[in-house]
Amino acid sequence: KEIYKKNKSKNICLAGGVALNSVANNYLYKKGDFDKMFVFPACSDSGIPLGLVLWGYHNFLNGKKRIKFNNAYTGIEYSKDEILSILKKNKISHSFTNNNEIAKYISEGKVIGYFQGKSEYGPRALGNRSILADARNPLMRDYINKKIKHREMFRPFAPAILEEKSKEYFELEYSPFMLQVSKSKKRKKIPSAIHVDGTARVQTVNKKQNKNFYDLINEFYKITNVPVILNTSFNDAGEPLVETPLDALICFLK
Repeated sequence: KEIYKKNKSKNICLAGGVALNSVANNYLYKKGDFDKMFVFPACSDSGIPLGLVLWGYHNFLNGKKRIKFNNAYTGIEYSKDEILSILKKNKISHSFTNNNEIAKYISEGKVIGYFQGKSEYGPRALGNRSILADARNPLMRDYINKKIKHREMFRPFAPAILEEKSKEYFELEYSPFMLQVSKSKKRKKIPSAIHVDGTARVQTVNKKQNKNFYDLINEFYKITNVPVILNTSFNDAGEPLVETPLDALICFLK
């Protein structure tokens, strides 16, 4: 409120480790006077390198152009040939698939290791290095925590939702980096993605940010009439997110 009084800006940007408090972020947005809020996805110490680059651009190179940060997929993308080489070398049975088939698997209760595109910047898996499942199944959260992630049973998962459907299910429209927590309006429809207090750390997905992940959620929506998929990071307890195809394969087999 003090910041708003001093500069009257309708926009606020948050960064630093405190901005990982997604409950506080949503409270600030709802209770404050700002029209728009931007929370940088790598808002911990991992954001410092990009901050230094931007500082140098503006101060040393007199940069006038505003740098747009449209999505958090800034990591490495691995080619189909690289992935096939690892599968063949390790004699892993494999086949080609598509989002319709994957959505069907999820709707039937399968848990998917989803590895595609460039890896995410920041601590959240945003659909490129993710474990995906059906949030409608009330047993799914405990199953993934116990059998797959090997972590505490109370730990919640995120709902990844089509951006245009977010207001139907939650009290927010836009949360692409999974950095806002909101009350759920339809917690009975997606129980495994909702925390015990009726809230969820939401990820909204649109075509511009991640077309492939958007299309997968949309295929699931066509099958189930629910535009939400349970999303958690592709890693085991105590391990970092998978980065390479080999990381994904080792984690999957474990």
